[in-house]
Amino acid sequence: MGLEEDFLKDDLDDEKTVAFIKNYLPQELKEKFSDDELYYILDLIDEYYADSGVLDAEPDADGCIEVDLEKVAAFIVKEAKKDGIGEYDTDEVLFIVQGELEYGESLEE
Repeated sequence: MGLEEDFLKDDLDDEKTVAFIKNYLPQELKEKFSDDELYYILDLIDEYYADSGVLDAEPDADGCIEVDLEKVAAFIVKEAKKDGIGEYDTDEVLFIVQGELEYGESLEE
């Protein structure tokens, strides 16, 4: 697969992830986050996983890796403020992080 095809595949996966998250969010949060904000948050989730060492952790006996979703949400809130994107509530961002995780788990079923 060529580099361009990889990018197209990643874009399609991000579109599916954003659609899943929008469905996953509670009603009062569905309109609060734009698609662009959700794509930005997905990028930060990937950045957190890559930089935190989570991806290098040893899985447990069930093949799972423990991820502190509240730390992921706090990282996103801090980075969004630093980047001038906006000030988010950690609890609201936590729903997005949980939705992204649920989407990933739904693909494994």
